Amino acid sequence: MQRELITDATLVSSYIKGQESALETLIKRHKQKIYSFIYSKVYDKDIAEDIFQDTFIKVIRTLKRGAYNEEGKFLPWVMRIAHNLVIDFFRKSNRMPKFDNSGEFSIFSVLSDNTLNAEKSIIKAQVENDVRRLVDELPEDQKEVLMMRIYSDMSFKEISDRTGVSINTALGRMRYALINLRKIIDKHNIVLTN
Repeated sequence: MQRELITDATLVSSYIKGQESALETLIKRHKQKIYSFIYSKVYDKDIAEDIFQDTFIKVIRTLKRGAYNEEGKFLPWVMRIAHNLVIDFFRKSNRMPKFDNSGEFSIFSVLSDNTLNAEKSIIKAQVENDVRRLVDELPEDQKEVLMMRIYSDMSFKEISDRTGVSINTALGRMRYALINLRKIIDKHNIVLTN
């Protein structure tokens, strides 16, 4: 039997029975796909490498415990583990669902990232760009409050202190920013859902 023809399920059961090289074959077979997926989310080689390693540590622990029961669905199972570790990374680094201070939009804050589908990722990136352009169309005072509230996750009290206006004024600006965003969306017929 040629190496390529051995199914994932066969390799998994060989590994569980103690054949260490079976896991190596599985990793080699799927590394590119899993690593590319992780990298497409974090855009950092070192972080992607760490998450990739953590993914396989989790895979090994689960297999050694005998807790794997997804016969024939090895890759989707590993991708789910990788996906969950990416989400954990964003939570731990406080990059989700907040925005970083550079004003760059993080897609995680707009839409929950519950799919591995590349087409949907492209659509999300487009929505992200549309939303960024819409925010740029707002009057400066409204844009400032919106950025502080949503991008920096500041309270209205903090916004009030930072901008030197009353909490009520800050609230009003936020309200008008949202009303205006809705008007801009209607004007451009932009659909923000997919």
